[in-house]
Amino acid sequence: MGVLSNMIDEKELKPGDHIYSWRTAYLYAHHGIYVGDGMVIHYTRAAGQETGTGTFLDRLLFSSSPSNTGNLCERCGDQSELHGVIRSCVNCFLDGGHLYLFHYAVSPAFFVAKARGGTCTLAASDAQDAVLHRANYLLNNGFGTYNIFNNNCEDFAIYCKTGLLIKTSFSGGRSGQLSSFAAGFGALASSHLRFLAMNPAGLALVVSSMYSVGRYLSDIGVRGDAFKIPVERLVTQSGVGRQTEEGTTEAETQQ
Repeated sequence: MGVLSNMIDEKELKPGDHIYSWRTAYLYAHHGIYVGDGMVIHYTRAAGQETGTGTFLDRLLFSSSPSNTGNLCERCGDQSELHGVIRSCVNCFLDGGHLYLFHYAVSPAFFVAKARGGTCTLAASDAQDAVLHRANYLLNNGFGTYNIFNNNCEDFAIYCKTGLLIKTSFSGGRSGQLSSFAAGFGALASSHLRFLAMNPAGLALVVSSMYSVGRYLSDIGVRGDAFKIPVERLVTQSGVGRQTEEGTTEAETQQ
């Protein structure tokens, strides 16, 4: 487990591992749960609908669905139009990117040292059988409505690993990526004009410290509004139905 990189070889993977791959010049990553036999269960939105905003961002943020390059995978076929919880081979999940392992139960010092969000958490992972049960259960029953801000692929993977959900209406989800963006914005926005009079080193220290504190306090491993929710109750409470072959749930199809 290194501070500089979480890259891992596919041969090292174990069922229940939370993996991810960076997309679009390392701006963000796509996350999933490795379930063995070279397959990954992950939460996705169809190509060109990533943010669901109907703007150019839907084309720019293309992180979830495996792309259709014309050479269809023999195991997966064309998954570029699927959305919801799907099962793909590792190669389709990576979509040309490198493979990385998300780390759990890291120390506060290590967490802060990993300045990039979406790579680790202070929360502990549950046992392998619990992780695989959640992933497979959600594959068959869905994970609600995809939302890039509070119900995305990283949120899905973290829930599978920990069973934790944020129980406030102000939640920004469990995603470390978005938490780091929010912490960075907050650090800059909270820097008063008097900081501009500081030398560059002092300003950098203040902003980086505020950024680290913001990331730490928003991590699901220390948040006071994170609660363990059994996957069966999660599905019942959220009203999601069994997924159809197209990747949508019955509840979504009926809407």
